[in-house]
Amino acid sequence: MLAQRIATAILLIAGFLLALFLLPALGWTFLAGAVLAVGAWEWGGFALLGSGARVAYATVMTIVGLLAAFALGLASGRVGSFEGLLPVYGAAAVFWLAGAPLWLKRVPWAAPRGLVLLAGWVVLLPTFLALVQLRNIHPLTLLGFMMLVWIADIAAYFAGRRFGRHKLAPRVSPGKTWEGAYGALAGTAAYALAWAFLAREHAPTLVRDLPVPAVGMLVLVTVLAALSIVGDLFESAMKRQAGLKDSGRILPGHGGVMDRIDALTPVLPLAAMVSILA
Repeated sequence: MLAQRIATAILLIAGFLLALFLLPALGWTFLAGAVLAVGAWEWGGFALLGSGARVAYATVMTIVGLLAAFALGLASGRVGSFEGLLPVYGAAAVFWLAGAPLWLKRVPWAAPRGLVLLAGWVVLLPTFLALVQLRNIHPLTLLGFMMLVWIADIAAYFAGRRFGRHKLAPRVSPGKTWEGAYGALAGTAAYALAWAFLAREHAPTLVRDLPVPAVGMLVLVTVLAALSIVGDLFESAMKRQAGLKDSGRILPGHGGVMDRIDALTPVLPLAAMVSILA
């Protein structure tokens, strides 16, 4: 099992990096669309939809996402318009800053199917658009925000294993601890400072224009790291409600697409929104 997980991880990382730096904008858009399609299919499972309904849900969301990417100019490599993207990212921000925490506070509860399906649109569609937009700004900008999530996850794992005593959300994910969360925040704080001093040109303009960019980067990264934990917990809550261990089986040893992008779903839309505010 461990060998399978390692092999899958190596292939995923290699394939992702090759696509990130080599694919043309249109190819990247369709690759992100494929991720959206699989993620939406898996989300249909969270709502306990049958196979036909899951296909319909994923198909409609993917078509809407791709049409939006073309209409906003993202598929041709442009950054996109502030007016067109802000409503989508704004809805995601409201959900992740207020809606998702309130949802988690009510766990365990049987959320209505319609609400689960609506949440899937608010979670997945902005993530898809942000994947395309941030890469259009620069591949290293997208990679920087994704690395933030990976560092938070790794730091939380090791801090939790070494110091974990107090459960963070026992009704949602019993293995997560407050100590792990603090480790994630500490690890990403160090990463924020390194980003501000070593790769400032790939930080959002809003941060670069501050009198002390390092402080702005630290605040932004800390907020995003905290939200990455919320994203992880929210996907766990969706699986728990549906009685699932993994969101899917498409990635051997790693579960489904949602299991791999759960912490990215709040981070990328908010990072993209900050990137178009300046």
